[in-house]
Amino acid sequence: MTDGIKKSLRDSKSARWTALVIVAFTMFGAYFFNYALSPVKPMLETVLGWNSADFGMYTSSYTWFNVFLFMLIFSGIILDKFGIRITGVLSSGMMAVGTGLNYWALIHVFPEGSLIFGFKTQVVISAIGFGIFGVGTEAAGITVSKAIVKWFKGYELALAMGMQMSIARLGTALALGICLPVAKTFNFTSPVLLSFIFMLIGLTAFIIYTFLDKKLDASEGEKEIEEDEFHPRDIIQIIKNKGFWYIAILCVLFYGAVFPFLFYATDLMINKYNVNPNLAGSIPALLPFGTIFLTPLFGSIYDKKGKGATIMIIGSVILIVVHGILTIPFLNIWWLAALLVILLGVGFSLVPAAMWPSVPKIIPEKLLGSAYALIFWIQNIGLWAIPLLLGIILNATNPSVVPNKTLIKDAFSEAYGEVLNNNEIQFNDSEINSLISNINTELIDNIIQSTNYVATKDDDINSDNITKSIVKTTVDVLSSISLTGNVDDFEKSSKQLVIDAVKPIIVSNKLNLRYNYFWDMVLFSILSISALLCAIGLKREDKKSGYGLELPNIDIK
Repeated sequence: MTDGIKKSLRDSKSARWTALVIVAFTMFGAYFFNYALSPVKPMLETVLGWNSADFGMYTSSYTWFNVFLFMLIFSGIILDKFGIRITGVLSSGMMAVGTGLNYWALIHVFPEGSLIFGFKTQVVISAIGFGIFGVGTEAAGITVSKAIVKWFKGYELALAMGMQMSIARLGTALALGICLPVAKTFNFTSPVLLSFIFMLIGLTAFIIYTFLDKKLDASEGEKEIEEDEFHPRDIIQIIKNKGFWYIAILCVLFYGAVFPFLFYATDLMINKYNVNPNLAGSIPALLPFGTIFLTPLFGSIYDKKGKGATIMIIGSVILIVVHGILTIPFLNIWWLAALLVILLGVGFSLVPAAMWPSVPKIIPEKLLGSAYALIFWIQNIGLWAIPLLLGIILNATNPSVVPNKTLIKDAFSEAYGEVLNNNEIQFNDSEINSLISNINTELIDNIIQSTNYVATKDDDINSDNITKSIVKTTVDVLSSISLTGNVDDFEKSSKQLVIDAVKPIIVSNKLNLRYNYFWDMVLFSILSISALLCAIGLKREDKKSGYGLELPNIDIK
């Protein structure tokens, strides 16, 4: 009878790993949507007229409500007060709602010049959707972390957290690898629609998990449920802990040097390393693919051998090496970038594999929800500020790129409009916009990939003459071919001819269409150096306070 009471469902290896896999599906979808639009950034510029500041605002909006409305703090309190099941279902539902709003904003046609607080209406509503999604994702993240501690404490805790991160990062890898080809094959909104489907699957998965969690509580009886009840005032205990602050600051610096980098990595590969846009996403995708295998490996090492603080120091050093080399302007060989991304994946596996399982060694279990929430909140401050700053820096140091892309698109619009009107071909506005966006995107991609000239200074460019030249050349080409009423046939017969005719005009005038990422990479290097200093400070604090970060996680019984 006594033995039966003591037996917990988490003592079953198959049960605890089943629980892990189920909740990991929720985070897989979250990580996919988080990067679904990153590879599509060039299409957002050419199709919707977004610039890098718009994209920076969009990516930073993930953290708006978490940071400024303290939603993450409330999520942690709700988690500690009401438990994993309620918080998990609510957070998964918010992720689905936010993704759905984002999709609606991208497919909706807003009036020309429509603004909210001086920003494009479409960008603002997309950002609000992404912000709602961010609230759900971060709440789900702390919920899943506490669930894993609940199931795996005293067992393979670091390995389990590593496996959950691996499944989640598979979503990141998939997004970086397939979203641009999917967008070009179907529509630039297709990756968001796919993300919405993943959100619904994730919500379903967490509902299924709640039944397993109920069985776990039932198997443990009442012995832990009423013990040491959480009170919001206990948060003061967390704030006073120096080890907590070292981990929180390391988290914001380390993730700030990686996640925002992935937002811009595909565009970096296209602009600096001349990688084919259809393949550019596959290089940053190497990072999460590497972490899929390495994070559980390093987590297992931490479980068995310890050395958590040392592992974080090594990972931070790797970050410095990678970003430092990527910053060097004349090193623009694509395979070197690929190797550095793989190495970055190693560093990105080391730090999280040790950092997250170290929190339960520093903070009591009853406060874990709030502790993870505070860490995520501080992290979100960085994930709000850093992408926004990156977009501002990129826009300020490359002021002519978006205007030049817009110039070409406007010239195509004028030329195609003239030819189509004269020939009375009945295409609707959507078909015409798609036709112009496709040829504009393909022309710009072709120029960036195949040429490497020193751009003409903005003051020396005669925009009117270039526009007239593009319009005349395009009209001449379109007038020389047989036009049909079928948009696909028209596009196939005209696209390459127009590109071949207009490309020399752009190249001869040396229009700046290529982003220079030097100063953004300098910022990443500064963040990496700061992360190393913080990791060293954490190791020193561990020696003083005896957290046991250098000790194994698995109990020796």
